[in-house]
Amino acid sequence: MRSLHVVLPAALAAVAMLAGVSGAADLKLPRVSQKGQVMQTVGLTDVAITYSRPGVKGRVIWGGLVPYDKVWRTGANEATAITFSTDVKVNGQPLQAGTYSLHTIPAKDEWTVIFNTEVDQWGSYAYNDSSDALRIKVQPEPHEFTEWMQFSLPDIAVEKATIALDWEKLRVPFEVQVNTVEFALADARAAMASLAPDDYQTAFRSASFAFQNNVALDEAQQWVDRSISIKETWLNLRLKAEMLAKEGKSSEAIDTAERAIEKGKQDAPPDEVTKIEKQVAEWKAKM
Repeated sequence: MRSLHVVLPAALAAVAMLAGVSGAADLKLPRVSQKGQVMQTVGLTDVAITYSRPGVKGRVIWGGLVPYDKVWRTGANEATAITFSTDVKVNGQPLQAGTYSLHTIPAKDEWTVIFNTEVDQWGSYAYNDSSDALRIKVQPEPHEFTEWMQFSLPDIAVEKATIALDWEKLRVPFEVQVNTVEFALADARAAMASLAPDDYQTAFRSASFAFQNNVALDEAQQWVDRSISIKETWLNLRLKAEMLAKEGKSSEAIDTAERAIEKGKQDAPPDEVTKIEKQVAEWKAKM
C-alpha cells in the first residue's frame, strides 16, 4: 500500500501535465514578481521600461539573491526591456532609437549597465555580449528601503532625465540625454516654411520656443513679427516686448507691452494682464 501512495501522486501529476499539453483550460495565475511599466516623455522622446518586480521578502539581495559580478536580468521573469523613440545619449554615450533588453552586472562599488539588441529574452540565460549596443559604468547609491523593485524617472528636464533602479536599500541611476531643442527647432523651421497665410499661432509658438530656449533668436524675431503681422494678440505682443527688452530696447519694449495690455484687457485672464503691467513697471524703473 505504501508504494501505491508514492506512485499515485506521480501518476496524477503526469496526467495533469499531459492535459496541459493536450488543451486544458487557459488558466491564468498571478506571477510572484508582477509585471510593471513606466513611461515618460522627455522633451520629444518617449522612454518606456517594461519589467517584472521582485520583492525583498527578508532575503539578502546584493551578493545573495543577486550575485555580484554576474549578468543579471535586472528584475525577474523576462529580461527588462527599455525603449527610446529617438536617438539618445546614455551617460554621454550615443544609443540609437529602439528597444533593448536591459541587463546589469552588479558589484559592490560599480555596476555595468548593458543595452542589448536581443529583446524578449527569458532572464539573462541566453544573453550574448556580441549583441550589446552599449555598456556604461554607474555608481550605486544608498537609498530608502524599497520592498518591490522599481524603475522611475525622478529628475526630468527638457533635454535630459535620470532613470533610477531602486531595490532594497540601493539606487542605481543613469542619465539619458535627448536632442529636444534640435528636433523642435527643425520642426519649427519646417512649419514656418509652409505657414498658412492666416496661421499666426504656429508662428507665435515657434518664436516662443526659440526665445525661451535661447536659440535661433534672429529667426525668432522674424517669426513673432510674422505672427503679429497676421493678427495682433496679447501673447505675440508680450513676446515681442520681451525680445526687445532682452536687446536693451526698453522704450520699444514698453510701447509694445502696453499694446499687449490693451489687447489683454479684452481677452486675457486678469492675472496675465497684471504680470505684463509688472514687467512694464520694472522696465520703466530701470530707465
